[in-house]
Amino acid sequence: MSILQYPFMQRAFLVGILLAVIAPCIGMTIVLQRKSMIGDALSHTSLAGVAIGILLGINPILGATGTCIAAALSIEFIQRKIPRYSEMAIAIIMSTGIGLAGVLSGFTKSSGNFNSFLFGSIVAISDMELRMVVIISVCVLAAFLLLYKELFYIGFDERAARIAGVPVRLVNFIFTMLTALTISIASRTVGALVVSSLLVIPVACGMQIGRSYKMTLASSMIFAVFFTVCGLTLSYYWKLKPGGTIVLTGVVCFVVIVILKALLKSLRRAG
Repeated sequence: MSILQYPFMQRAFLVGILLAVIAPCIGMTIVLQRKSMIGDALSHTSLAGVAIGILLGINPILGATGTCIAAALSIEFIQRKIPRYSEMAIAIIMSTGIGLAGVLSGFTKSSGNFNSFLFGSIVAISDMELRMVVIISVCVLAAFLLLYKELFYIGFDERAARIAGVPVRLVNFIFTMLTALTISIASRTVGALVVSSLLVIPVACGMQIGRSYKMTLASSMIFAVFFTVCGLTLSYYWKLKPGGTIVLTGVVCFVVIVILKALLKSLRRAG
C-alpha cells in the first residue's frame, strides 16, 4: 500500500478506475455495432484539439473535448449521407484529425505537453482535470443507466429497435456525445494512440466468459478495473508508461483467456 502514499498516485488510481468503469459502457455498444474503429478516429482527432488548446492557451482537454464532439457529429452526418459506405466516414474523419494534428503541432512551443497526450500521462493529472474526469464519468454512467434498454436494442439490431419505437436518432446522438466525452478525457490519461484499446479489449475479454449482455458488461468492467490497477502498479515499480502498460496488460489477459478457453473446450471434447 506504500504506492498510495503519494498524492499523484492516488489521483492516478482514482481517475483510472473511473475511466475503467465507464469505458466498457461505451465500448460494449461500439463493439456490438461493429464500430470499434470509431475510437481510433476520435482519439486521433483529439490530438488536433490538444494542439488548438495549447495554441490558444486553454486547457488542452477542453480543446480535445470540442474536437471530439465535432468529429463524432461529423461521422454521424457523413454516415447518413452515404449509408451504403458508412465505414468511409470513420476513415475520412481520422485522416482529417491526423492531418490537423500534424500541422498544428508544428506551431506549438511546448512539444512536451503535446507529446504527453500521445501515450498519456495519468500520473500528471491536475486537480482541475481530476474534477473534469469525475463530472464526466458521473454524467456518462448516469446517461448509460437511463438509456440502458435503448442501447441494448440498438446494439443488437438498430432496425428492429426503430420498429419497436426506440428513438434511434436521438439515442445515437446522445451516445455519440458520451463517446466523444469519454475519449477526450481518456486521451489525457492513457494516451490518444491507445485509448480505443481501453474501450475494446475489456469488452473482448468479457465476451469470452459472459453468457448474457449483463454478465458480459459486468465482466468487462471488472477486467477494465483489473487492467488499470495492474498497469498502474507495474508502471510505478518498473518505470514504464502507464497507458501502454495498461493496454498491454489487457492484451496479455485476452490471449491467456482465449488459450485457456480453447484448452477447456479441447478437454471437454476429449472427455
